[in-house]
Amino acid sequence: MNIVIIGSGNVATILGTLLKQHDYTIIQIISRDINHAKILANKLDATFADFSGPHEMNADLYILALSDDALLGDFSFLKLNNKPVVHTAAALSKDVLKNLSSNYGILYPLQSLSKIMKDIPPIPFLIDANNNDTLELIKSIVQKISNTVKVATDEERLKLHVAAVLVNNFTNHLFSLAESFCENENLNFTLLQPLIIETVNKIKHNTAKESQTGPAIRNDIKTIEKHLAVLEKYSSLKEIYLKMTNDIMNH
Repeated sequence: MNIVIIGSGNVATILGTLLKQHDYTIIQIISRDINHAKILANKLDATFADFSGPHEMNADLYILALSDDALLGDFSFLKLNNKPVVHTAAALSKDVLKNLSSNYGILYPLQSLSKIMKDIPPIPFLIDANNNDTLELIKSIVQKISNTVKVATDEERLKLHVAAVLVNNFTNHLFSLAESFCENENLNFTLLQPLIIETVNKIKHNTAKESQTGPAIRNDIKTIEKHLAVLEKYSSLKEIYLKMTNDIMNH
């Protein structure tokens, strides 16, 4: 199967790599930045072009691996007619593609992806399409690169993206705050890494609520007051600590 990828960022890189590893042929990378297109195309043994072309118009599938804002741009240069096209965004409807082709859908990787990652982690995919034939095509492709493939509506995908931001982006921000706190206090942040790993491992076997520990869940006011005293000179961090503590107590 011949595939064209529009985009050259993190998702395009990882998705293109996975597809190539599973014997799909990436015939072209199209990117607004011709240099970025060339870098990824060389990695995937594909041709490359910017939005001005020339473009491969005989592929079996077109994947728009772009940001939400970019997906709202003008892609009239893609003369797809009935060629299947998908996008990889979480928060945009599949219907943003309806003017590009009569066969369109979603191929959303529910994972934090980076082009510099050494190993590609397991990636659940959420898929959808405007008709059953296109849905079955997408499913047949994704089932070869992932063990977890679920059909999800636009609304379900958006809600899962909200949850993903909570467990990934917000959690990582807490790691970053703790890292900065440790640096400011001349403490070794790496001492916390086994705790971080254990925290994640617990929810593989128990619910997150069942796994909750710490002074807030114990209603340990004395310890909480000592923590707040330590955070006195970190007003923003103290506010977050109080908010999280109150939320755990009231959950």
